[in-house]
Order: sequence, then C-alpha cells, then structure tokens
Amino acid sequence: MAAPTAYAARTEYARTDYALIATDLDGTLLRGDDTVSDRSLAALARVSAAGARHLVVTGRPAPRVRPLLDALGGGGLAVCGQGAQLYDAGADRLLWSVRLDRELAETALGKIEAEIGQVYAAVDQDGVDGLTLIEPGYLMPHPTLPAVRVGHRDDLWCAPISKVLLRHPTLSDDELAAVARTVVGSLATVTMSGPGTVELQPCGITKATGLALAARHLGLSPEQTIAFGDMPNDIPMFDWAAHGVAMANAHPELKAVADEVTLSNEDDGVAVVLERLLARAQYAPKTLSMEP
Repeated sequence: MAAPTAYAARTEYARTDYALIATDLDGTLLRGDDTVSDRSLAALARVSAAGARHLVVTGRPAPRVRPLLDALGGGGLAVCGQGAQLYDAGADRLLWSVRLDRELAETALGKIEAEIGQVYAAVDQDGVDGLTLIEPGYLMPHPTLPAVRVGHRDDLWCAPISKVLLRHPTLSDDELAAVARTVVGSLATVTMSGPGTVELQPCGITKATGLALAARHLGLSPEQTIAFGDMPNDIPMFDWAAHGVAMANAHPELKAVADEVTLSNEDDGVAVVLERLLARAQYAPKTLSMEP
C-alpha cells in the first residue's frame, strides 16, 4: 500500500533472535585461505541490517585482525588475543588489554619443559603494532601470518606480551595442553585455539571475559548472544552465551558442549545458521511519520 502523500514511509525489520553475533575467525568464519565467503558476508550484512551486531572474538592479536576487519567492512569492536584485548578498529586503538607477566611466562615454560622436555615458543606482543616473535625451531601454524624470527628465547621478552604460543616436537596439541594445564597452575591460563596452537595467556583471561566486556560496552547481555567456534578455547564463550554453535570441523571437546553443530567453515556453516535465524524472524513493517 502506498504511503499517504503527506508522509514518507520507512520499512523496518524485526530483530533476529539474537542481538549479538559472536564469531571466531580461524576454522569458523574464515575459510582455509583466510577469506570470508560471499555467502557469509551477505548473511552478516543481513543480520546487521536486521539490527544485530557482529563481533569478532579471536585468538589473533589486534594487528593480525585489522586487515580482516577491513574486509568485513567493520570499524567497530573486536575481541582479540583470546580475550586479552578489546580493540576499537575504527580508532585503531585498544580500549582494554591485559598483559602476560614475562617472568611468569618464563617460569611456566620452565615447568612445562621440566615435565616433557624442550618446547618451541613464540609470543604476541601487546599493542596495536605488536609483533609476533618466534624462537628458533618454532613453526607458525598459519604461514600467512607475519612473524619475526629471533635468535634466542631471551629475545622473546624484549617488550610486553599478551600471550605465549607453544609447540612440541612430538606431542599432540591435546597432550601438550593437558601437561601444561597440570604444571602451570595459576601462573597462566592454558588454551588450545587451533592445530599447532597451544597458548599461555594471563590467568583468568578467556574469550568469555573479553566477550562479556565487549557486550557490556555495547549494552548487550549473554541472553542476547549467539556464539560460533571450532576449538576448546571457545568453550568459555559458549558457556557465557545463550547459544553456542560448533562447526562440523570443530574439536570434539567443543562439540560436546555446543547447543548445535552446523556445517564446516569451508561449507559456510556460520551463514547457514544466520540464514535460518533471518528466515524465522517475523517481517514487521512499521510506517513512521516523517511529516514536516
């Protein structure tokens, strides 16, 4: 029906079931080549148009997230560094960050190596321009991510850090993480965020702590949040959010606590769920008076 001539009409859509869409990146929203599919981009654009907010919640530090946020068209917030950083992409600054004490990190590494022998380490430096430093023998699990190789482990501690990344020459990620959790205690929080990626981060810091801080900043709550992930480091985020969606390629530990399992990251699993939510949302036309 045409609007009365004295008025201009505007059509609005009902919100989706969730006002906050929290997505991990690697293994979740990103495909294996570090790109976001056109289908996923379209689904995120549609939920944004419906009134929801999309929030990236990733283990990557802020400098490694900035180009991806540009591709997503995002100038808003992102939770980075496993929850240790709240990054304002529009202003290119950290609103909040927690550093891992370097002496505690060295002590934790010593305890782990006393138990299982030599491990290879890397660090993410704090700050929007922080580098990823890797010691001799450490292999980057994501070859597309930039890193600077240093000559000796002592060089890793040259500047404040947000986390330590670990690899073992023979143990699996699950085995390395299990040992680290046993011996590290309260020195750091141990997480497993992807193939070849076991990490030490500040004690008590998880994706859930960062997500909760970002949600408060946006005026949103756990009950309004749906979260997507693929690895055990996403478990705290699933515990916090109202609904947790694991990818088909997710680690068994995450699938065990997920509310549902979608398709893999290569098959646009995030988009599949968002499209379903959009289809379920009721169309709610509302004509607003724009009378001069």
